[in-house]
Amino acid sequence: MSGGSGTRFWPRSRQHKSKQFLPILGRKTLISQTIHRFGNIAGFSNVYIIAKKDQASLLHETVPQIPSSQFIFEPEGKDTAPCIGLSVLYLQKKDPEGVVLVSPSDHLIGDFSIFKKTVRSAEALAKAKDGFVTIGIVPDRPATGYGYIQFDEKVGEYRGIEAFRVKTFAEKPTLETAKRFLETGDFLWNSGIFVFRIPVFLKAVEEFLPDLYDGLMEIEKYFGHPEFEEVVTRVYRQIRRVSIDFGIMEKASNVFTIRGQFRWNDLGSWEQLYRISPKDAQGNRTEGEVILLDTENSYVASSEGLVAVVGLENVVVVHEGDVTLVCKMDRTEDVKQVVDRIARRKLEKYL
Repeated sequence: MSGGSGTRFWPRSRQHKSKQFLPILGRKTLISQTIHRFGNIAGFSNVYIIAKKDQASLLHETVPQIPSSQFIFEPEGKDTAPCIGLSVLYLQKKDPEGVVLVSPSDHLIGDFSIFKKTVRSAEALAKAKDGFVTIGIVPDRPATGYGYIQFDEKVGEYRGIEAFRVKTFAEKPTLETAKRFLETGDFLWNSGIFVFRIPVFLKAVEEFLPDLYDGLMEIEKYFGHPEFEEVVTRVYRQIRRVSIDFGIMEKASNVFTIRGQFRWNDLGSWEQLYRISPKDAQGNRTEGEVILLDTENSYVASSEGLVAVVGLENVVVVHEGDVTLVCKMDRTEDVKQVVDRIARRKLEKYL
């Protein structure tokens, strides 16, 4: 899934080039890393990208190894349930009984061999249980920027990895709640990576999201028809915005999880990038022309020109072209609200 706008990574992530198209902590863009990762597991001919129409040229430029026939475009973003639903319509033409893995395109994942083993385990579990499998990440701290998965009884082992039934999904918690989650030992971070068989997904959409199901069936009728794109646009205008977590996962009884022991970070905020970046003796991470005086535990970056910071601690300062962001490290989740305000004030050139 490559349609996200990465608003919490503003101002580096902008409408013309959002987070997944940026080289963060390396020379390769996040989406290139994602395509390479899954191409080496499933084969590049089985990797499909769903994105917004206005990202088409950027996709061709960034991931030339993926042919146009494996690009799927949404007319507008309506969250993950419609996004995955439209993708499944395309994929079932290739294999109506196929197993699908859905993943965001902008996450950092390490320990490839462990990740590959985890994916194969999720595939085996999805087939054996005819259910949904979500890969949970073993938490190493009480993070407030992630959703959580609470698991229940063990249902077996698949490819050497234990599998559990999901008890509940929890939204991003407060710090105190996150601490309680870790104390119980039965909560995982929600990675947003799901595995399922196509018939299982469509049956769940029909049961829990009937309006979306009707829309998808309308779209399916027009595959190969001259009016196909027009129909997709019309259906998308009518369907409601809903995530797969809220729309299906929180309601279905056939949802399972396995624990991912690989290194993972969703890079959901500047604080997350700072956390995993190399730092100097004062705990600072700098990029570009930067001068620091009596400054500690901060992330300061400039794409052009000089940025000087004096006497501050635990801040993020990012100068990107015509925009500068300054915020406390513990408020980086709120950068999205700044982007929302810019949009409301119709200052589009800064988005």
